Amino acid sequence: MILVAGATGTLGSRLVQRLLARNLPVRVLTRDPARADGLAALGAEVVRGDLRDEASVRRATLGVTTIMAAAHGFAGTNGSSPETVDRQGNRHLVDAATAAGADFILVSVVGASPTSPMELFRAKYDAEEYVRRSGVPATIIRATAFAETWMGILGEPIRERGHGLVFGRGKNPINFVSATAVAALLERAVVDTSLRGQTLEIGGPSNITLSEFVALLSTAGGVSRKAQHVPRPMLRAMSVLMRAVRPAFAAQAGAAVVMDTRDMTFDASPLRVRFPDLPDVDVRDLIAGTPTQ
Repeated sequence: MILVAGATGTLGSRLVQRLLARNLPVRVLTRDPARADGLAALGAEVVRGDLRDEASVRRATLGVTTIMAAAHGFAGTNGSSPETVDRQGNRHLVDAATAAGADFILVSVVGASPTSPMELFRAKYDAEEYVRRSGVPATIIRATAFAETWMGILGEPIRERGHGLVFGRGKNPINFVSATAVAALLERAVVDTSLRGQTLEIGGPSNITLSEFVALLSTAGGVSRKAQHVPRPMLRAMSVLMRAVRPAFAAQAGAAVVMDTRDMTFDASPLRVRFPDLPDVDVRDLIAGTPTQ
């Protein structure tokens, strides 16, 4: 039995569908079972639980052979946060894997570091270190920013206001990866136990700026109005002032500052050479509506 935490998200839902297509038994851990109705209809077992509640995690992991940690607290909604989900929640999962004698697969981020300006990246690094110290047979998958997630974030102003919003100057090249490609790599990590003890990094085939990203979304949406820019000082202010009332927006604003100022490029070729059959979908094709595998 494979337990997937974060199964109703952008990445997790794709992964569960791939595992079920292999006729592998999958158990979904979720705070809201209704959100997993579609996965249950495909054959997944759904259990109620919360990564922040160690007892519910232990119950959910009874009898499992592999634990997949694909959840994140980036948006900070409903009391979740990088601290409670990505650090403490993943620790609960690792401890449960130890008790169950299960393998562990952690979804982390390219750039995870104890000194990162982003709380999520610091929490992911802490989870990686906890996994390594535990001695649990584990594979760590680091991914760049999910293209589908940022298509939703950057596409919302275009749909609602008729013009795009560019966070910051928008001139910094950033790597975006398709969640479908990451799900395919996670699927491989589940079935190929020779990958235990390894850290794999996956990204998309190209790097584009946020200005280019928004322009592509505007064109795809039939919008010709020029995009507006949100200055960095305003983003920094919003990342602090909006935490209490709109934590998801505050997290996005903080991430946008980092994405506008740090090196966010990535060379995906080493992993692609090693696993040439992985889906290799460019963010431009996703925006244009090109089907993914």
